[in-house]
Amino acid sequence: MEILGIDIGGSGIKGAPVDVDKGIMVAERHRIDTPQPSTPDAVGNVVAELARHFDWTGLIGCTFPAIIKNGVTLSAANVDQSWIGTQAEKLLRKKTGCPLILLNDADAAGMAEMEFGAGKGHKGVVIILTLGTGIGSAVFVNGALLANSELGHLEFDGREAEKWTSDKVRKDKDLSWKKWGERIDAYLKHVEFLLSPDLFILGGGVSKNFDKFSPYLHTQTMIVPAQLLNDAGIVGAALAARNIK
Repeated sequence: MEILGIDIGGSGIKGAPVDVDKGIMVAERHRIDTPQPSTPDAVGNVVAELARHFDWTGLIGCTFPAIIKNGVTLSAANVDQSWIGTQAEKLLRKKTGCPLILLNDADAAGMAEMEFGAGKGHKGVVIILTLGTGIGSAVFVNGALLANSELGHLEFDGREAEKWTSDKVRKDKDLSWKKWGERIDAYLKHVEFLLSPDLFILGGGVSKNFDKFSPYLHTQTMIVPAQLLNDAGIVGAALAARNIK
């Protein structure tokens, strides 16, 4: 079964058809820059353009960097604040003319990793953290998703976690892998103390450099890199759309 997965981000919106039985994209992903300002109407037009690019009329799964409840966006991370309170799922269905489900971007990436990636077969508490412009999180308990967790916004040592430990901070501050790894270690130990996970999975584009900062991570919990890397959001979005009624 093939479903179109679309991943909306602050800088780019990308998508591809996904074979949801195998967890792989069946066409080259297509990316369009996120419009500025990234208002609901402007982003919706890009999502519709992606659907037209693939000549798509079937199911669509779509991620978004926000808390999402019953199709409504309740926050707006790295996108226009006008998204807050928007009936976003309804808007995107209208723009595309397709049955569509909208979910948090980190939750989608987590679903992909749990079904086809580093979390496959793992029970207990598994926490996927996507390290990018901010820090996204997905929490699973015996395979069940606790939707809309926002562990990147945890406060510790008087600071918001993602404003000290995101990959964007690493780049902006030109931190060495050692210095940044030590920050990630401190953050993971804080999450570990609060939630006692059985496994951490670190995702986002920086996970391909896992070997460069992993020597500085010293949690009791096992830590592994994500396997689907930047494709996780697209694959996870498509997986979520299997449940559209």
